[in-house]
Order: sequence, then structure tokens, then C-alpha cells
Amino acid sequence: MRLDKFLQVSRLVKRRTIANTLCNRGAVSINGHVAKAGKMLAVGDIIRLPHSSGDEDPPVSEYEVLELPSGNVSRARAATLYRQL
Repeated sequence: MRLDKFLQVSRLVKRRTIANTLCNRGAVSINGHVAKAGKMLAVGDIIRLPHSSGDEDPPVSEYEVLELPSGNVSRARAATLYRQL
């Protein structure tokens, strides 16, 4: 599954276009490497994502991918797709 799609399906970001924008700015990384929106994810990957704030250097959170769904998922199930580190 593409990084931007996973961020949207897991509800780590609200919209896929926001995920694309974050990736284009180089703000998202996978396993320590800056990632583009089309990067394919695998179970066990570590995603580093900035919080949405007005700061120039926003705090970041790390998430481990636990499951890659085949399509859209419910809000309750979305939280089971990742684990916050």
C-alpha cells in the first residue's frame, strides 16, 4: 500500500492530499529515510510524521505499521493498523 493511502486510511492524516503535501515537503520518513507519497509500505516499517502545528519545527511522532488493509476501514479498526512508538 502506498504511504499516502495508508496515512489516510489509518486516519493519521485527515486527507490524502494532506499526506501528499507532507511527503512533497520531505516531512515524512520511513525507517529513517525521507519518503515520497508513492513509497510502498510493508508491515514493520516505522513512519515518522510531524504533528500539525504552526511551529517552524513541529514535534514528530513515530508509528510502526502493524497491518496493511486492502481498502477503507472503519474508524475503530483504523487505530489497529499502527502502534505509536
